[in-house]
Amino acid sequence: MASDLFTIGSSGIRAARAALDITAQNIANASTEGYVRRSVELSELSTAGGYNRISDISLSGVRVDGIARNADAFRQGEVRRTGSDAARAGAELAGLESAGTALEQSKLYPALTGFEASLQRLASDPVDPALRAAVLEDARTLTRTFAIAAQGLDEAANGLRFEAQDGTAQVNLLAGELARTNVQLIRTRPGTSDQATLLDQRDSLLDRLSEFTGVSATFNANQTVEVRLGGSAGPLLVSGANTASFAMTTAADGTIGFTLDGNPVALPAGSLAGKAQALVSLRDTRTSLDGLADALISAANGAQANGTALDGTPGPPLFSGSGAAGITVALSSGSAIATAPAGAPAGSRDIAGLNALRGALDSADIAGGTSGLIFSVSSAAAGRRVTSDALDAIAGSARIALEARSGVDLEQEAVNLVRFQQAFQASGRAIQVASDVFDTLLALK
Repeated sequence: MASDLFTIGSSGIRAARAALDITAQNIANASTEGYVRRSVELSELSTAGGYNRISDISLSGVRVDGIARNADAFRQGEVRRTGSDAARAGAELAGLESAGTALEQSKLYPALTGFEASLQRLASDPVDPALRAAVLEDARTLTRTFAIAAQGLDEAANGLRFEAQDGTAQVNLLAGELARTNVQLIRTRPGTSDQATLLDQRDSLLDRLSEFTGVSATFNANQTVEVRLGGSAGPLLVSGANTASFAMTTAADGTIGFTLDGNPVALPAGSLAGKAQALVSLRDTRTSLDGLADALISAANGAQANGTALDGTPGPPLFSGSGAAGITVALSSGSAIATAPAGAPAGSRDIAGLNALRGALDSADIAGGTSGLIFSVSSAAAGRRVTSDALDAIAGSARIALEARSGVDLEQEAVNLVRFQQAFQASGRAIQVASDVFDTLLALK
């Protein structure tokens, strides 16, 4: 019996010491990002009976089977899914806000209304050179604001493409790290601290990868992971030690797409998907802006061609070029503004030509179109902001639920310290009792 007590007590000390070490590790890493709480796995240790104990069982204490991570695969999957959705909405929102900022800061709408107001003032005295010069200057201001708006949209698009290219590089980098982690997991013995550390690293890499693109993860028996883009039927990005090459493509209109080993792939979520959608919105906004500039050129030049300048010659084009970035003022002097109707003599005060110009601008509704464009972009951004906030809240709730299951609770760890310390002391007491019994047996005569 004494030898059994020694065996049981010593095994209890080893188990309690391992539990204390794990508890201390949890406390030390309570604030470590990506750390999953550990616990020690124990099992009863017993052997068949020996001499003179044929039908008996010889109890031998407890065995430390290994280290377990308190991970929750379902909640981890929810964190990846909700975080990927939130990242997409956030990236798309940033793109829409950039488009709205570019349009508003250009002061395009005030420039349009200012140009129309200067035409109205010119109607009071169509031969006044100061009023004509003012119209020409407001026209130049208008063309500059178109160019500023176009440049702002282009810069926003360039920024999104640059960020998407960097995100693409990050996906390849993270995929490579996951492949290397898979190799290390294959070589690591289950239940060891090395495996637990590698599993933390694996899950952290998956979380970071899901920020860029929606992924589907399948875990194998040896704890390695297969990663597919999109759903479970999507193309493989990581399989064992192998990775596919992820790349970004840029279309002629500035929008982007993605390929995996040269094959087109659709990204359902993640910041890269959000940036791709934002670039589509920026392209559409830029197309609408170019349409407004072209409509202004067509309306103004058409009215000019049907009127007469101050010197009695047919009205030359007011604007030249095309698109928001290319529109410029073609006139070098305000006297060329065709305020009079066709066939009017030089110096005519007839404002039929000017009225035709104002009417053409009203019919084209350039100001209304500009206001509508700005409103549509800001409305889209406001709607996406609501969606982004909601998805952020959902992602936050999923992460809190995961932390409650897998994170370190310092109060619980403090309780465990006391519990395992008492177990350590009790096992030591069992060894002491075994020693006393053994000494007593030796003292018998």
